[in-house]
Amino acid sequence: MIPDRPKPGEYAPSYAPYVAAVPEGDVLALLQVQVDEVSALFGGLSELQAGFRYAPGKWTLKDLLQHLIDSERVFSYRAMRVGRGDTTPLPGYEENAYAAAAHADRRLLPELLAEWQAVRAGSLGLFRSFPEAAWSNIGNANGVPVSARCFPYFCAGHTAHHLGIIQERYLPAMK
Repeated sequence: MIPDRPKPGEYAPSYAPYVAAVPEGDVLALLQVQVDEVSALFGGLSELQAGFRYAPGKWTLKDLLQHLIDSERVFSYRAMRVGRGDTTPLPGYEENAYAAAAHADRRLLPELLAEWQAVRAGSLGLFRSFPEAAWSNIGNANGVPVSARCFPYFCAGHTAHHLGIIQERYLPAMK
């Protein structure tokens, strides 16, 4: 079952750019297409390139890939909780603290990429398992009501956002 596009009020306003970044159509199919996009992009980088920062204090490409992994896990966990009808408030997460603690620079790029692929496969499996009624469930994340239908859009839009940053800021600066 493909979830309907979430409406404003079903998520925090800070997530609106992610929802807006998802084109009309099958969000689950887009999540699958992104597997090829992310794999092609990161799979074509050397370890040296994966350690590149486009400016001082910015994440390396390895850090960014680790951020995609961490964020996808958070979104999927929240989706599972909300989709299963759990209304227990879920805490926020501090992406910069997670990035610092992850030490992505100590890992090999193929390991990070394989982990992202596995996490995305898990997200897709979870989303495909939801019965239609689950998508309308409302939970609470970081003090804001959120519907289950939001999470595939958050995953897709967040990934698209960061792929855009890579195209705009990282790749041109690497030339």
